[in-house]
Amino acid sequence: MTLDPAATGAQAVGRIELTPATASVKDSFDCLDLAGAGFSPLFEAQWIIRAPEERPRPAPGWSVVGDAEGLAAWAAAWDGGQGYGEIFRAGLLDEQDIAVLQARDGEGRVVAGAVANRSAAVAGVVGLSNVFAAEGGLGDAWAGAPAAAARHWPGLPVVGYEHGEDLDAALAEGFDTLGPLRVWVRW
Repeated sequence: MTLDPAATGAQAVGRIELTPATASVKDSFDCLDLAGAGFSPLFEAQWIIRAPEERPRPAPGWSVVGDAEGLAAWAAAWDGGQGYGEIFRAGLLDEQDIAVLQARDGEGRVVAGAVANRSAAVAGVVGLSNVFAAEGGLGDAWAGAPAAAARHWPGLPVVGYEHGEDLDAALAEGFDTLGPLRVWVRW
């Protein structure tokens, strides 16, 4: 991941292990050209931010996942039962700066979720990722997840990066864009 907008493609490629067939670079400022090193753009997105609210909005139905069983249900809803959810390990729940957020329906099924984190690298913000809606629209997920994150860590702006429908839903829920980024991959 680039942390300096003045970084060059040669610097980025020089810092990663290229012996495996697959490698990736998150170009945080969308300023690198890595095509000459065999990389192709995987996706382009926008950094987003929502300012902290004096009084965080209510997040009805949202809570923090508290145990391995709950995380397994969250992960199954996140990946639609395709089996990729195993990347979310139970040890994640022990991390003080990470909150796996969920919304459940009246029958106890996970219907939306996200991962919120406070980063030591970027102090004073809450990162939001993996926002999903298993049922209903993304708008409900993008309304509830940031509100749940703000209730967990009040007074901090919520940030992330998104593209496509998720970006549209985030913007509709009060996020603003900060600038572009690009993820490169070499297969």
